[in-house]
Amino acid sequence: MHAEIIAVGSELLLGQIVNTNARFLSRTLADMGINVYYHTVVGDNAGRLKAAIDIAESRAEMIIFTGGLGPTKDDLTKETIAAHLHRPLVTDDNAMASIEAYYKRVGRTMSENNRKQALVIEGSEVLENDHGMAPGMICSTENHIYMLFPGPPKEMEPMFLTYARPIIMNKLQVKEKIVSRVLRFFGIGESQLETEIDDLIDAQTNPTIAPLAGEGEVTLRITAKHQSEAAAMQLIDDTEKLILNRVGEYFYGYDETSLMSELSKLLKEKKLTIAAAESLTGGMFQKELTSIPGAGSLLMGGVVCYNPQVKQNVLHVKEETIAEQGVVSAECAKELAENVATLMNADIGISFTGVAGPEELEGKPAGTVFIGIKIKNQPTRVEELKLGGNRTLIRIRTVQYGCHYLLKSI
Repeated sequence: MHAEIIAVGSELLLGQIVNTNARFLSRTLADMGINVYYHTVVGDNAGRLKAAIDIAESRAEMIIFTGGLGPTKDDLTKETIAAHLHRPLVTDDNAMASIEAYYKRVGRTMSENNRKQALVIEGSEVLENDHGMAPGMICSTENHIYMLFPGPPKEMEPMFLTYARPIIMNKLQVKEKIVSRVLRFFGIGESQLETEIDDLIDAQTNPTIAPLAGEGEVTLRITAKHQSEAAAMQLIDDTEKLILNRVGEYFYGYDETSLMSELSKLLKEKKLTIAAAESLTGGMFQKELTSIPGAGSLLMGGVVCYNPQVKQNVLHVKEETIAEQGVVSAECAKELAENVATLMNADIGISFTGVAGPEELEGKPAGTVFIGIKIKNQPTRVEELKLGGNRTLIRIRTVQYGCHYLLKSI
């Protein structure tokens, strides 16, 4: 079965809110074995919604609507669908009783337009709203299933999971599982990664392989379909082995993880502490690390050392190093990493110095970065980078590379 999700609301088109409902529904439907090939967003306009329904009917058996079930005049989803299906709207007594009980409970007078929220399409299966007022509904015809949900995620998600999902599963004749796994890579570009596994992508059937570019990294989503979840997982395992045999050196984690999350796990596993000296990153490394629970046992401390005097007076970078090599140099990065580890009594010291831009510094162009890493009982290493992008992107990628080098070194 193919599904299309239609989100209704001008606020989505204006960028006032993010359409998180589509993400939730796509993931949940995939787990149920239902393909979602299209997402549509349409404003609060009956004519444009009717046109979107016509298009959706030509390419999907299941059409899922979110939003437009409220009490105001611009909430017109069920009215438009009812007219499209040539069915009247009728009051659902249970929904009306629930709305009246709410107003009585909070001691407020119900405005007349709230009665509109209790209207449902005649002949539909009504879905209770345990977290709001407007009920959802499922309408079936010979060729299509229409599902209507309220827009607020706190109402839509539990309604779908509690009431809609069991109904859908009963309607499905084949209950396939769609299982996905995301592989995350850093230090390799999307085009290079795709080139390395081009033949695997060309030959894909089940599982499928989808490269996705992220912020400074690349991901591959492997998706398999099978009636047995265990069999689907085995298909994914086999494909993952083929991929990692070629580009495994750039792989760092699965699904929703991040470089910093993986670094945090590794530091905890190895019982290592860390300290940071940050110039161009301005504390970004420490901010990201401390956003992860348990960072208190890992981060001994750090210094934001934008000014050369702080590098010299607090972190004891030699005066001659700054005078002869400059603050944007491998020598400065080396001393910063070593000295911050000593100052903070940490197992690891990491330093970031360079040019975030947009102007040059010490004759070096924006994107010139040096990362120093001092690990207890190991020689200090310094990595030089030439990064592109704007000031913000250079800072973000600098921190990512710092995590990357640590993961490869510890």
